Amino acid sequence: MHTFKGKEYPCCASLTMGVIGGKWKTVILYHLMNEPLRYNQLRKEMPSVTERTLSIQLKKLEEDGIVKRKVYTTRPPLKVEYSLTKFGKTLIPLIKAIADWGDFAISEQSKPIA
Repeated sequence: MHTFKGKEYPCCASLTMGVIGGKWKTVILYHLMNEPLRYNQLRKEMPSVTERTLSIQLKKLEEDGIVKRKVYTTRPPLKVEYSLTKFGKTLIPLIKAIADWGDFAISEQSKPIA
C-alpha cells in the first residue's frame, strides 16, 4: 500500500490516477502547463465544465499540492489566478504524453482499415 496526503492506494498507478484522474483534472492541468490562468480563463478553455465542478476539481488539485491559488487583493476587483506548483510541474511530461496519445488516437481513427 502507498499513502499520499492521508489516502491509501494499492499501487503507484492508482495513486497517480487518484491525483490526476477523472474527467476534468487532466484537462485543467493541460491548460495550466504553459501559464497561470484566472478562473474565468479556465472556464473559457473548458466551456462544458460546470462552475461547481471546476471549483471542486481546482480545490482538490490545490489540496494535493498540484495547483496553487493566488489571490490579488491590492485593488478591486478581486483577482484569483491558478498555476502549477513546483510539484505540479513534475506532471507536465505525463500530461504531454496523454495529450500526444490523444492526437495519435485521432489520427489512427481516420486511417482506413487494412
